[in-house]
Amino acid sequence: MQVTAPVRVAETHISILLFFGDKVYKIHKPVHFDFLDFSDRTARAADCHREVDLNRRLAPDVYLGVADIVMNGEPVDHMVVMRALPEERQLASLLNGNEDLGMWLDSVAAVLTSFHRNAVRSAEISECASPAALTLKWKENFEEVTRLVDSPLDPGVEAEIRSLVPHWLSSHQALLESRVAGRDICDGHGDLQASDIYCLDDGIRILDCLEFSDRLRWDDVCADVAFLAMDLERLGHADAAGMFVRAYERRSGDRLPPSLLHHHIGLRAYVRAKVACLRSEQDAAVSTSAVELQALALKHLRSARSAVVLVGGLPGTGKSTLAAGLAAETGWVLIRSDELRRYQTVGPDRYAPESRAAVYEELLRSARERLEEGESVILDASWISAEERAIAAQLAEDSHTELLAICCRCDDLIGADRIKQRLARGDDVSEATVAVRDAMEAGMDEWPSAIVIDTSHVAASVNLENALSELVPSVTPDGLE
Repeated sequence: MQVTAPVRVAETHISILLFFGDKVYKIHKPVHFDFLDFSDRTARAADCHREVDLNRRLAPDVYLGVADIVMNGEPVDHMVVMRALPEERQLASLLNGNEDLGMWLDSVAAVLTSFHRNAVRSAEISECASPAALTLKWKENFEEVTRLVDSPLDPGVEAEIRSLVPHWLSSHQALLESRVAGRDICDGHGDLQASDIYCLDDGIRILDCLEFSDRLRWDDVCADVAFLAMDLERLGHADAAGMFVRAYERRSGDRLPPSLLHHHIGLRAYVRAKVACLRSEQDAAVSTSAVELQALALKHLRSARSAVVLVGGLPGTGKSTLAAGLAAETGWVLIRSDELRRYQTVGPDRYAPESRAAVYEELLRSARERLEEGESVILDASWISAEERAIAAQLAEDSHTELLAICCRCDDLIGADRIKQRLARGDDVSEATVAVRDAMEAGMDEWPSAIVIDTSHVAASVNLENALSELVPSVTPDGLE
């Protein structure tokens, strides 16, 4: 071919892309990092062929093949040849446009769901998402960042990230093992960025999977979803990230464990921060994005922490109304002692000490199960006993989970009137009477660690808003509730 100047040149930390008319030529740099070695031309050639083969899974008509770069009749390097796609049809370009973004996000979710459903699976692939493998991925990323002499990353943020990760890994072993035991691990994409997704009239094309390392590409389906959610949020569209996650869950029929999702978003943001550090060694202007990505990683690693929320108080104080509102707003699992008492205890006095002990035992057992699944739980019970609260606190400590407590209060006459009205309506599982309330009040231990919310003369919506202001900012990010 006749050599002319390219229309455009783009560069990453490992490649140079040359845009000529309706073609794009991708040349790998002869770089050597901890996670890849392109210093040898043979290795670059092999990777070009692998890139074409793997990316044809999601863009068969875009990856045209591999061409040699020839000098004096001899090949001196190699390049991937691709069909050029219109830049204005990138998902990243559509974010600020007037098109129906929800429709395109749903289309991407549909393509990704089908891709994951049909992707290759094996015991070897599943092992790459085991607790040990995920621990090793973090260890390698930390080591690579540590070796960056002129890293622009914030030392304080870095220290917190490195303290959060091991706690999460140690407390979510059962969750990770359950994902490996299921069909949740596959040969995925590994690098799902909004700029590599094209929304065309004849369908979605997804380019540029992570081809140079099987071990990094083989992962939980949640990792691919998390990557795009992270990238959408990085671009300033947390709302779009939430829309995409919900579309994927709807299409796949599975709810992604929130804690796992946030952890993978944090990991992907941290990896991109590392990549930005590597690029900053080649181009100093990239250093700002590294700091922003590091902050995004910390935000989601904080949010990956599961929470145990105790919502307590005497009957008639509005605790169940508040607990239900919190569950609706956060998506956390609500477990009510009244439901357990109604359906799992027997005998004439469901509020007797032995019955109450059985209810709390089951309440905490159910909470432990949901925590192991990566969920946060809201436990709606009276929590009048300091001993029962101490058992809940031990559960939180054992699972490296944040413990949050709210105690609802109201005037005695108001509480008694609410109980009478509720019993008259017969529309709630609670069987507590005014006499039960009086007995519980006489035996209620002090609860100094709880956030107190007085519901006497305040609307339920205001109480909910106040509770959310205390609980949610430290646990749940915008857009992905």
